[in-house]
Amino acid sequence: MDLKITKRNRTLIIKIDGEIDHHTCEILRGEADSALEKMGGKNLIFRMGGVSFMDSSGIGAVIGRYKNIQRLGGRIAVAEANERVEQIFRLSAVQSLIPSFPNVDLALEYVEGGKE
Repeated sequence: MDLKITKRNRTLIIKIDGEIDHHTCEILRGEADSALEKMGGKNLIFRMGGVSFMDSSGIGAVIGRYKNIQRLGGRIAVAEANERVEQIFRLSAVQSLIPSFPNVDLALEYVEGGKE
């Protein structure tokens, strides 16, 4: 798994390429939490177009970040998820908590502008 972390305004954007499984989810959790603390971010967007595989550990990592962002009073979204990731989110009902958008700009509009 490869992570690229950027920040726009008060939103942390994490681009994920590769597999999110029980071997890599600890890295995702640690990097996301550390970057939120260092960068002072309030919102979080996961760019998941490059995710080739995700299991229940990955879902747990995403839900854990959702809970952290809620405590900060921010918002979280997913952008650019491929069909495989979208299906996993539908089957696990994650999309009822975390909205998914086709691109980063729409996700940014949601997390920063408060659009539902």
